[in-house]
Amino acid sequence: MAEVAGEPSSQVVVISGASAGVGRATAREFARKGYALALLARGRAGLDAAVEEARAEGVPAMAVPVDVTDAGAVREALARVESELGPVDIWVNCAFASIIAPFMEIEPEEYRRVTDVCYHGYVHGTQAALERMLPRDRGVIVQVGSALAYRGIPLQAAYCGAKHAIRGFTDSVRSELVHQGSHVKVTEVHLPAVNTPQFTWVRSRVGGRPRPVPPVYQPEVVADAIVWGAEHPRRRRYWVGASTVVTVLGQRLAPRLVTWQQGRSGFKAQIRDLRPPERDNLFQPLDDERDYGAHGEFDGEAHESSPLQEMNQRRRTAALVGAAGFAAGAVGFAVTRGRRRRV
Repeated sequence: MAEVAGEPSSQVVVISGASAGVGRATAREFARKGYALALLARGRAGLDAAVEEARAEGVPAMAVPVDVTDAGAVREALARVESELGPVDIWVNCAFASIIAPFMEIEPEEYRRVTDVCYHGYVHGTQAALERMLPRDRGVIVQVGSALAYRGIPLQAAYCGAKHAIRGFTDSVRSELVHQGSHVKVTEVHLPAVNTPQFTWVRSRVGGRPRPVPPVYQPEVVADAIVWGAEHPRRRRYWVGASTVVTVLGQRLAPRLVTWQQGRSGFKAQIRDLRPPERDNLFQPLDDERDYGAHGEFDGEAHESSPLQEMNQRRRTAALVGAAGFAAGAVGFAVTRGRRRRV
């Protein structure tokens, strides 16, 4: 049964993939800001610990163990949440499972599983949330994406394919909401490499231990961005970290160069000369009996802030400063050009 504490809050958030990593850090940030939380994942120990962290912040919280690949179970989970906490205001899709391996070494059932969790899990969550939000004509859905939703890299074909799919289906859903005149909002938050337990959980066939492609950010950085996006959903998508911007723009401006670069260095950048994990969470959770928290093995190199995210949160100020700088530059150019002509 779900566990609940405290009295219903006016703002209820559901987070899938909340037992560890980015989802766990996001739950902490929402709890810190006073939201009531419903936390969805497979791992019982991780969920229990996440609920206790939320309760320590004095907010209502409940754990609902569920596999997001089961659409019916997701709907049942949401029904339980609304019966105990009240109508859901924000739904965050953040469930994750993957395999790091050359494409030709991935078995069909493994590829299907990654797609089911990382893509169909988002579809199921979005559809369940909309069934509740549309009649009320309010609510926010946040799709936690990745720089890899814009540019695929070697060894992660299944994950990259799922992240690309999320963007496409979200654009379709967003267009339909506009057609209906709905006030429900859908926004995307695309992440850089993050220091989470996923690199010790992921199934791997690369001859070493997987690692994120630098630069790496702490999960609290992206959690802050996710909460900000949920609270400011008029913007269609957010890019977190300068590396995400570089990835997106590189793919748009010079895709062949990026392909060449990934072919030359993309393999080595994702592998450490360490023994690979003996167990993975592709089909079974690893945090059912042990809580792993939000952080992975890369605290020593992970960035604890993102200037880009700070600019996102001060967008009007940044726009004014940028406009002023552009105007000053234009004036300076005109003055210099006028002087040259007179000379």
